[in-house]
Order: sequence, then structure tokens, then C-alpha cells
Amino acid sequence: MANLLYPIISWITRIHNKILTLNDSKELYFSDKQLHFLVIGLLGMALIFVIYPIFKALAKRDYIMTITWIYVFSLLIVITFAIEIGQWYTGTGAVELADVTSGLAGFLFMFLIFAVIRKIWHMIKSYIKNKSKQRF
Repeated sequence: MANLLYPIISWITRIHNKILTLNDSKELYFSDKQLHFLVIGLLGMALIFVIYPIFKALAKRDYIMTITWIYVFSLLIVITFAIEIGQWYTGTGAVELADVTSGLAGFLFMFLIFAVIRKIWHMIKSYIKNKSKQRF
């Protein structure tokens, strides 16, 4: 887990230092809170401009379950990392990437079962609907 987190933290730290250097060199003197406001705000808007068209296209094609899956999977990634970081912070467990991947694999396995059952259900509904149309 540390092998994964340290490079990410290092990368974020380099970006943070570049932003602070830019802030100082341009004599902007934004506070840490103001910089967080600007950077996270801009990052969020950039993500909106990238993700919105993708989700809109998926919604037009009636892929609401795909949108739901992407959202839930993203949340699960955040939650599993939060659990691992919480275990590290409190000393209540070992921080391992294998825990994260096992948890996500559990979701993927259970979702696969759900998807198969859902597909069978939709096929049955379609069959019944087509049979009732043939009677009239």
C-alpha cells in the first residue's frame, strides 16, 4: 500500500510546491485556503467538462446502469482507500493494496452476479411482452 501511496503523495507534493512557487513569484500572496478554493474549484470544473459529455451520451443511449456503476465504483475506490488510511492512522490494521483490490474484486464479482440476474429478468420480461403482443 505504501508503495502506491508514496508516489501519489510525492506527485501531489511536487504540484503543490509548483503552485506555491508560482503564487510567490507572481506576488499573488493567496492563502492556503484561497489556493485550495481555486485549485479544487478549477479541477472540479475541468472534471465536469470531461465527464458531463460522457455521461450525457450514456444517458441518451439509456445506459443509466453504466453511469450508476461508474459512480459507485468511484465511491468504492475512495471508501476503500479511506478505510486503509484510517487503519494506518489508528493502528488497527495493516495497510495493504491487496485489501483494496480484494474489496473491489468483491464488488465486481457481486455486480457480475447481479448483472446476469438482471439480464435474465429483462429477457423474461421481453419474452412475456412479445407473447402478449402476438395474442392481439
